Amino acid sequence: MFAHMRIAKPVTNLERAFLMYSQGLEMKKIADFTDHDGFSGIMLGREGLAWHMEFTVCHHHPVQPLQTAEDLLILYYPDNDEWRDVCARMITAGFTVTESFNPYWEVNGRTFVDADGYRVVIQNRAWDVAMIKDTIC
Repeated sequence: MFAHMRIAKPVTNLERAFLMYSQGLEMKKIADFTDHDGFSGIMLGREGLAWHMEFTVCHHHPVQPLQTAEDLLILYYPDNDEWRDVCARMITAGFTVTESFNPYWEVNGRTFVDADGYRVVIQNRAWDVAMIKDTIC
């Protein structure tokens, strides 16, 4: 069993990505590095999470972010008021609302796109593995 998960994504503008995610998801900078073997990055997290995000830029060979409509970061917010607050913060932070490629995410959630085209689904449900089994069986 793993102890922690890091989600790493290349971005075109490190500061912009940091500001969008820190404001939209109320994440804090937990670490950063500058020109380490040609890479700079910022890591964001929140206390109590078993995961964090890392955004990087490569100074010598810029990497163009590549994503599809099904590359998703999905976050579950079961409390309706909290879900609405997060959705409002995402828009204020600069994310745009888009229709999800998979209609499943439209039922209880909203899909947002950041400046690099990465999608984040804010789901208004509790995560429950039994829920998934009932849906696909």
